[in-house]
Amino acid sequence: MEEYGHFINGEWIKSEATITVFDKYTGAELGRVGRASRRIVSQAIESASTTFYTKKLSTTERYNILMRTAEIIKERKSELSNILIAEVGKVKKDADAEVDRAVQTFIASAEEAKRIAGTGIPLGQPGNENKMAFTVRVPVGVVVAITPFNFPLNLTAHKLGPALAAGNAVVLKPTQQTPIIACKLTEILTEAGLPAGWLNLVNGKGSETGEYLLEDERISLFTFTGSPQIGRQIKSKTGIRKVALELGNNSPNIIYKDAPDLDKAVELCITRGFSNAGQACIAVQRIYVHQEVYDTFLEKAVQVTESLKVGNPESETTDIGPMISISEAERAETWIRDAEKNGAKIITGGRRDEAILEPTILVDVKEDMKVVCEEIFAPVISIIPFDDIEEAFNLANNSNMGLQVGIFTSDINLAMQATQKLHFGGVIINDVSTFRADVMPYGGVKDSGIGKEGPHFALKEMTDEKLVVINL
Repeated sequence: MEEYGHFINGEWIKSEATITVFDKYTGAELGRVGRASRRIVSQAIESASTTFYTKKLSTTERYNILMRTAEIIKERKSELSNILIAEVGKVKKDADAEVDRAVQTFIASAEEAKRIAGTGIPLGQPGNENKMAFTVRVPVGVVVAITPFNFPLNLTAHKLGPALAAGNAVVLKPTQQTPIIACKLTEILTEAGLPAGWLNLVNGKGSETGEYLLEDERISLFTFTGSPQIGRQIKSKTGIRKVALELGNNSPNIIYKDAPDLDKAVELCITRGFSNAGQACIAVQRIYVHQEVYDTFLEKAVQVTESLKVGNPESETTDIGPMISISEAERAETWIRDAEKNGAKIITGGRRDEAILEPTILVDVKEDMKVVCEEIFAPVISIIPFDDIEEAFNLANNSNMGLQVGIFTSDINLAMQATQKLHFGGVIINDVSTFRADVMPYGGVKDSGIGKEGPHFALKEMTDEKLVVINL
């Protein structure tokens, strides 16, 4: 059984108070992690702050450490994948894919360490003839990274990689539901050569440990992935300090009548909507289908859904495993039943066994149902017909969230209209809202967050631009 306390200034510290971590499919105890006190949190921040202000890592050192981290992750793929299967409930193919992506995220972060640069500033107004100006980018200081349960390896890589590449010191607080993989990653970074103090890890509950972190003025930037509700709390307590918030979405996808390959659109919408048991910020949730192809789309969607294998995530043939907890599966089931009571119909799925919720397709839904207007974060998709593309745009925009949206069409003019009229951080044309390349700018509008992820873009969030003026 794995047991971790907290990692501070290069050493693991035992914790008297602990949190138990369970296998999400079997319910067996996987391990225990610490539950940080205010004193432990303060020690972690002190370690990061002292390290940042008294030590430096050169660009080459940062590059080499992050590249070596990527190599070690690749070498330990099987071990890390098995942890994700047990700790998160990911099916094997999804766990393997997440490890592969984490490798690429660290490689991209290492490369960005070599590219940090400012810009030349023209001072063309009269009287400035003997002056020149430019900017340099400098690390912000101490970064606190608070990570989620759904992609606890790669999304942690998306925070640690750019933060360390920029020269910041970090305090990592993983979610209490899936902390073991973050502890393993901390060990890997240390093995890769990261000196003591640059990465500190505190385990604990978000409502407790997270609050201790928010109260400390020594922190320069908070980077958080999670719910809009918690994002608002962080924003309200950080004052004028920098935040990068990647929050929720109830991702819409529009299937126009001229979709270039309807079968492919169905396959993408269904498989991406249900992968990771629907627990992704950009998982397909709302599908708006033109009336002319609605019946065909719905029939094919049911066929694809019913072909998916649900069950033990360890099996290489399983497509959908358990949700993160029985309580979360019960919540999603309640939303489905509430929708049914108000006129929605279950076309397939809808049954729950402990933490496993069958992939579910709903029709005849209304815009004010939770399964439509809120983020369900479960393997549940609503398919909704429309007649006019402007109607589809309006329906897609009818949300307080706006992370990513997908649209399928053969009309380039319509695609360009979509980029202007859809109010989202990302508009994905002829692919689903779930598409993400780890090097692209990733972030939303409205309640979906502030700032961008993707190593190049996150690094800009994690540095300050400093102006230099020289009087010649």
